[in-house]
Amino acid sequence: MTFLLTAVALVAFASNSILCRMALGAREIDAASFTLVRIASGAFTLLLIHAAIRRGAAASERRMRWVPAAFLFAYAAPFSFAYLQLSAGTGALILFACVQATMLIGALRAGERFRWLEGVGLLIALGGLTYLVSPGLSAPSPLGSALMAIAGIAWGLYSLRGRGSADPLGDTTRNFVLAVPLAVLLSLATIRGIHVSPRGLALAAASGALASGLGYTIWFAALRGLTAIRASVVQLLVPVLAAAGGILFLAETLSLRLVVSAVLILGGVAFAIATKRST
Repeated sequence: MTFLLTAVALVAFASNSILCRMALGAREIDAASFTLVRIASGAFTLLLIHAAIRRGAAASERRMRWVPAAFLFAYAAPFSFAYLQLSAGTGALILFACVQATMLIGALRAGERFRWLEGVGLLIALGGLTYLVSPGLSAPSPLGSALMAIAGIAWGLYSLRGRGSADPLGDTTRNFVLAVPLAVLLSLATIRGIHVSPRGLALAAASGALASGLGYTIWFAALRGLTAIRASVVQLLVPVLAAAGGILFLAETLSLRLVVSAVLILGGVAFAIATKRST
């Protein structure tokens, strides 16, 4: 079950990347509005599902916990603004490097043992990721790099926090709902730069309701069966899935570089999780 949940969550993450690229890359919507619509649509969808499934939810499940919601917002908002200044390759490398570092540090602090097979597999997968995005690498914008680093650290912390979730649906719903006011404040602060097209609105809503809201709920459920180290490693599959989605849905070209890097990343991840460990 953990394998299936993880696979579905990673596909959702990749879909989110494609939707973000379609909306922000074509300037169909500004970054603040994209963030607001994404979080609000995710909150609305999850509230509907939660109301239908958990009509008798206990009061303790509805307590407000702002820390994970703040991590969620601290990922979503900088991510949107960073991609206005970074190439896809540079942004992906910074994001996943920071996610890896954050989750690995968290795992080690929690007492997890970093096995050598996992280390070798991680290095192979990171090498494949670097090779995949290297044509798009350039001297990055300092501001864009800082924003993407914040997004990566926040997502790593959000994932670490989610490993302790006993109620993935309830926790994700609460996190999205509490992140909405933060997104509203961001939009008000950048109100002069607002521009929204119908297509941009639809893409942001799809990103929030499906790829983010439902995807993050499934990820929280998957995290219960993963160590923090393995949770960090398997996320390196997202760029490969996003690249494959780009070929299928954005008419991007299948290149030898993509094939080679995909083999390296897939092989590295497989190598890293080959050894059985207690979760």
